[in-house]
Amino acid sequence: MQLGESDPRIFLVTGDLGFGVFEKFAKKCPSQFLNVGVAEQNMTGVAVGLALEGRIVFNYSIANFSTLRCLEQIRNDICHHRVNVNVVSMGGGFSYGSLGISHHATEDLGVMRTLPNMTIVAPGDLWEVQQATQAIVNVDGPCYFRIDKTNAGFTQRPNEVFEIGKARRLVEGSELTLVCIGGILSVVLRAAEKLREVGLQCRVVSMHTLKPLDQIEIFDAVKNTGGILTVEEHTVEGGLGGAVAETCLDNGIIPRCFKRIGLREGFSSIAGTQEYLRQQFGMDEASIVSAVQKLLIKNSKKSDADSLKDEKVI
Repeated sequence: MQLGESDPRIFLVTGDLGFGVFEKFAKKCPSQFLNVGVAEQNMTGVAVGLALEGRIVFNYSIANFSTLRCLEQIRNDICHHRVNVNVVSMGGGFSYGSLGISHHATEDLGVMRTLPNMTIVAPGDLWEVQQATQAIVNVDGPCYFRIDKTNAGFTQRPNEVFEIGKARRLVEGSELTLVCIGGILSVVLRAAEKLREVGLQCRVVSMHTLKPLDQIEIFDAVKNTGGILTVEEHTVEGGLGGAVAETCLDNGIIPRCFKRIGLREGFSSIAGTQEYLRQQFGMDEASIVSAVQKLLIKNSKKSDADSLKDEKVI
């Protein structure tokens, strides 16, 4: 609302969604709002036309309907022409878990990451959502803005400034770095607290921007902690874990230990609440705690074995 009232370039397009939410905006800024109906591909074309005329467009739908359904239009029209269209998806991951596979947004980050000129932002808490909404207005070119239905509340620290492409280190630690993206941040923070209770001090990083990735924060984690564990409500292929692994290997940097937590079993073919599906696919608090402990034990045994080899060589 504030963005629309303060900047006449802002334009909101929706595909027959947002009831009870967008009415106030439509009433306040009627010349900056359009509901195109259930026609997401056409909606994307309309958004591009508006952007070519100087508007900064927010193209809104839920789950996969603003991305996978419109992939050809996003690739050929939005990205190729590098227009200022922000593709907004409410309901990343298992947010709409009870509605089944059509509403499980678990491949979107990987697909969108392959597209040239596309910035990708997936905030993890309310403050990040608010700050990112304002920040993407100033991004020159396309942006994919993925919003989750869960969040970590407010994690803002005093005098903190949000920046696209700059990760947020929310918890300090040296044992291991937990890097996450999106609303699963709340689960990761709880897991880190449980680990702290048993003497394992893990760093927590909210990687709210997947593209461009904050390489400096990743390199620091490799250098100053025992390894990296990525957590994402998404397939491990092509998402956060893949991006972090690629960044490390492309730069000749090898973490002491590394693991990706995410969807590994093909499609999420079962339905249920977001909490239930996280448990089923090992993305809940207990699973993260267990994965960290196993990874550190495995790495400790490997270090001991390497030490014995060195002693024999000597």
